[in-house]
Amino acid sequence: MSQPRRARRSRVWTALTLPALLCLLAACSGGPGGDAAAPAASAPPTPSGPPGTLFDNFHYSGPDDPALAAHGWEVRTGGGGPGIKDTWTASGASFPSDATAQGGRVLQLRSSTDGTGRGTGQVEIQGTGKNLFTGTYAARVHFGDKPAGGRNGDHVVQAFFPISPSDSSDDYSELDFEYLPNGGWGTAGPRLDNVSWYKADPPDRVNHTLKQRLEGWHTLMITAVNGSVTYSLNGKELFTSSGKYVPREKMDIHFSNWFIDLPFTGGPRTWDMKVNWVYHKADEAVSLADVHKTVDGFYSAGTDYVNTVPKA
Repeated sequence: MSQPRRARRSRVWTALTLPALLCLLAACSGGPGGDAAAPAASAPPTPSGPPGTLFDNFHYSGPDDPALAAHGWEVRTGGGGPGIKDTWTASGASFPSDATAQGGRVLQLRSSTDGTGRGTGQVEIQGTGKNLFTGTYAARVHFGDKPAGGRNGDHVVQAFFPISPSDSSDDYSELDFEYLPNGGWGTAGPRLDNVSWYKADPPDRVNHTLKQRLEGWHTLMITAVNGSVTYSLNGKELFTSSGKYVPREKMDIHFSNWFIDLPFTGGPRTWDMKVNWVYHKADEAVSLADVHKTVDGFYSAGTDYVNTVPKA
């Protein structure tokens, strides 16, 4: 079961360089496709699409790409938890080519450790709009069952979740997908936890665990409508919460890859989590088939980003 996230908001954001800042002020954006390392070069078109829709396939040049911030994303750095506190780093976020991904590009979150706090780097990317509430949340995510390099055995958490901007909010809301290939908190893995929160401190939540190995690509969906929250994996319903365990305020989407603890030294190792795309439809329950139809349409049209969700 997930640990409380009360320390999550203690953080410092990635600073933009002066040229990047000037480019952001000029509403610059990287173009679709091309070399992942190429700098942003042109102003983004005005996002168009169905009302109340967010879509992003993460075609950016890097964590300091001005278009990333312009589209409402931040790569976390600095302090706080969960996991190994004060180890968040922007260097773990990248946007490489990937032949297994739709459109051939991904957001890659690479966390690393040598078993010491000083040698650990965790990574998280998070939304900044504070304007997502009920409706459908979906993401195509690649979970890793073993490290990309080094010895296996770390208690790593690969997560997709909408969450309140503040852990201390009276209307705190959080809806979690958390994959633990090696388990954690005294439990064995592999396991996929779904957790609906009412309060972060003291923790008040309900949860469900799927004990299954999930290496590879999956479509994760959270549907929060009509007083209930349903989690599904590749179209199969896993868990539903209701009553007080539903969103009570607007949230942001986060993706993170972090370590619960440091169980051994044993040399350096790296863990990868990948995100192909993310989608949100405000106030509506959307089927898996319709999510894929909409996403396929964006790819076919060469549309990398859409945001027509009303601002907070």
